[in-house]
Amino acid sequence: MTLRGKTALITGGSRGIGRGIALKLAESGARVAVHYFQKEDQAKATLEKLRALGADGFVVQADVCKPDEIRRMFARVKSEFGSLDIFVNNARPEVPTFYQGPMSISLDMFDFAMDSQAKAFLVGVREAVPLMRDGGRIIAMTYAPGGRFGSWQPWVAMGAAKAALEVLCRYFAVALAPRQITVNAVSPGWTDDSVLNTLPQPVQDTIKNWQQAGWTPMRRLGLPSDLGNAVALLCSAEANWITGQVLAVDGGASLMDAHLPLEIQQIPAAQAHATSF
Repeated sequence: MTLRGKTALITGGSRGIGRGIALKLAESGARVAVHYFQKEDQAKATLEKLRALGADGFVVQADVCKPDEIRRMFARVKSEFGSLDIFVNNARPEVPTFYQGPMSISLDMFDFAMDSQAKAFLVGVREAVPLMRDGGRIIAMTYAPGGRFGSWQPWVAMGAAKAALEVLCRYFAVALAPRQITVNAVSPGWTDDSVLNTLPQPVQDTIKNWQQAGWTPMRRLGLPSDLGNAVALLCSAEANWITGQVLAVDGGASLMDAHLPLEIQQIPAAQAHATSF
């Protein structure tokens, strides 16, 4: 599986999951544009890591909540690369900018979440497609549980925004299918070096322990490289028949049933090998 000769733009590519994706695409041979909003030093550090892998690219700054800045970002891509093969929509605002429950969140905070996700993706795809050759790849990073459940109350704005993002993936997948451009979403589980690390330390510890106890069947947090592997898979020529899908990359966490205690759902590992069929 190679992406040699391909070009990619990753929004929010300076750190965390975005960096993991950038490194994997570079490792596979792609040239990568690393977008950032405020962390220029981290974006440049990511670029240096790409170059150490033998790839090349550039860093580009933009506020993805502003359509004019998105257009400027793609104009830079056109100037540097000439064309674009892969667009990964990964940028996400910091948690305090949208983290309020449904009964208290301001309309400005709700709009900010929507602008940073659904609207940014809508504008971004429209700018990306004219630069794309047939067979391009568009991938949106989502968090599917946020749009499916309602229990994490302060996540309401981002949950609604990510759900809208997933809907757009399906519509764009149909619209762009005649050009063999695929559009998919990737939904991470709890991942180290991501939004998890911006939460208060006691919350981080509780989440880590909860997942390692079995709510993630593989009993570990995800890594940015795990998400990079999934994105690279969807960008490969072998994935040209996959479009309009949401791929859970979560170690099996989305398979667990919250209605049942873990001890009822799972056979303890010590007994599993002794069971005969």
